[in-house]
Amino acid sequence: MNVIVDVCVVPVNAGASLSPYVAACEKVIEEFNLSHTLHANGTNVEGEWDEVFAAIKKCHETVHAMGVTRLFTTIKLGTRLDKDQTMLDKIKSVQEKL
Repeated sequence: MNVIVDVCVVPVNAGASLSPYVAACEKVIEEFNLSHTLHANGTNVEGEWDEVFAAIKKCHETVHAMGVTRLFTTIKLGTRLDKDQTMLDKIKSVQEKL
């Protein structure tokens, strides 16, 4: 099943700058060859359910390996069975109505 997620992995007590950890997670998602878009408060990722969640798990493993002992992650997700729809399709649908 295809899924589109909005994921935000936040290291707890890792200091003010989180960009090294965000970059590490972005590299993991790229390794999984998943379509993704970084935004100011997280990353949108789309792909097959198991692959997307395997990538999120690897993000956790990667950031923990960087010395972070605690992570707080939020995930919002959507699935759809009536038609194929990408992240870009969803954005275009709204833009056409503006």
